[in-house]
Amino acid sequence: MSSKAQVPEVQRHVAQFLQARGAKLGSKQLSMLAAQIAADPFGKVKKMIDGMITRLLEEANEESDHKGWCDKEMGTNKQTREDKTEQVNSLQAECDKLSADITTHGQQIADLADGIAEISQNVVEATKVRKDDAAKNKQTIADATEAQTAVAQALQVLKDFYAKAAAGAENLKMGYDGRTRAALIQGPADDAPETFDAEFKGNQDAAGGVVGMLEVIQSDFSKLEATTAAAEESADKEFGRFMAEANKDKAVKNADLDHKTRSKTQKESDLNDTTKDLKGTEKELQSAKFYYDKLKPSCVDAGVSYDERVGAREAEIQSLREALEILSS
Repeated sequence: MSSKAQVPEVQRHVAQFLQARGAKLGSKQLSMLAAQIAADPFGKVKKMIDGMITRLLEEANEESDHKGWCDKEMGTNKQTREDKTEQVNSLQAECDKLSADITTHGQQIADLADGIAEISQNVVEATKVRKDDAAKNKQTIADATEAQTAVAQALQVLKDFYAKAAAGAENLKMGYDGRTRAALIQGPADDAPETFDAEFKGNQDAAGGVVGMLEVIQSDFSKLEATTAAAEESADKEFGRFMAEANKDKAVKNADLDHKTRSKTQKESDLNDTTKDLKGTEKELQSAKFYYDKLKPSCVDAGVSYDERVGAREAEIQSLREALEILSS
């Protein structure tokens, strides 16, 4: 058989080989090449196979480079998305905490302001009561003192009166001249009224009762003065203790109010800054997600993995090389 008769046979054999391999590997390129080999001249067939091998090797290199770029970009993007997601969660938690602290501080500030106002009101009321009580006690003491003076004067008048009355009777008994003395010695005249049957000394028994009553009254006024003075002193000391405690409590609350107010202002500033950081980080996270969506079409395996594509391409190249060996033989 001549060489011209053998050439078509070889081409048919190569075409059948590549067709079978194409069907087995699911390679459209091998199947299309098999169809072309069956129709083209022998010299062109070898060139076609060499060209396809070269193209497949270039594709392999390009895909390898693209795979490396994808791995790097996808890895960086994944880390970015994870970092930004963690930052967003952390910033959101910080915002929530600051908002809760601000609300708590606001309530505490309101409570402290109410407490300070209540202390001030209590001080005003207690001061008024103390002032009124002090005025009443002062008046009571003055009245008791004045009453004691009046009673003492009355007692002195009564004592002087009864003392003079008793002395007058004694003088009458002793006599100032002979006739009076004789009259006193002889006793009362026979025709004297019964009222004058004895020496006049004043109603000494009644004097004791009146004087005693006045002395009791004087003692009561003295006790009232002493009791009122003691009560005034005790109330004034109690008021002093109340004022000291109120001023201390008010000072503590004012200091706490100032601290809470400054803390609330600082937290409001921190919340403003944290909210800005949160919005900025959310934008960065959104950009990372958007970039990931752009990477997916070319970098994420869609049903066929990179290793599977590499294996299929290597099988195609191997089949083409075997076809060249067939042609060469």
